Amino acid sequence: MTVMPPTLLVVSGPPASGKTTLAHALAQALHCPAICRDEIKEGFVGGATSGSFEPQRGDAANVAATAAFFDVVELLIRRGVTLVAEAAFRHHRWAPRLTALTASADIRVITCVASDAAVRDRRRRRWRNEPWRRRFHADSDPDQVHSAGQPEDASASYEPIRLNLPVLVVDTSDGYRPAFEEIVAFAVD
Repeated sequence: MTVMPPTLLVVSGPPASGKTTLAHALAQALHCPAICRDEIKEGFVGGATSGSFEPQRGDAANVAATAAFFDVVELLIRRGVTLVAEAAFRHHRWAPRLTALTASADIRVITCVASDAAVRDRRRRRWRNEPWRRRFHADSDPDQVHSAGQPEDASASYEPIRLNLPVLVVDTSDGYRPAFEEIVAFAVD
């Protein structure tokens, strides 16, 4: 019997591009775990700090969460577990870690994109409906950023993964394009 390497389905994209929602839906459809970097950070901050944590871009919690994220992904891949890994993978920072996994896993990349209007709407809804996020993440008020004419911070600087791997771009502005069934087919082909 030939043992196939596990699949590592990388779901990435800029903030508010729909990647976490898609990652969880894919994990459910594929019957595998979803490992989400921001959820690891939330667990780290929620369990390891005394409430005095002030989130900032590149803070110690981000560094610790990223290290734990890759530790978990690498452990599961070594154990032969297929999984969905979700984060705002930025090529220059994360390519070496992903490249190291190519010998152990069948890696496929899904890059989520969304219209500026959809991203702005999602960020506004998060700001209004999920104030708890500000305890963990350095999110700015999207209305203040937009009215000041500033770029949508991390969205403007997002740098997608550029490795020699299969890539599917998914527009999440209004549902999924391509359709969810096609995304699942990409993951398992």
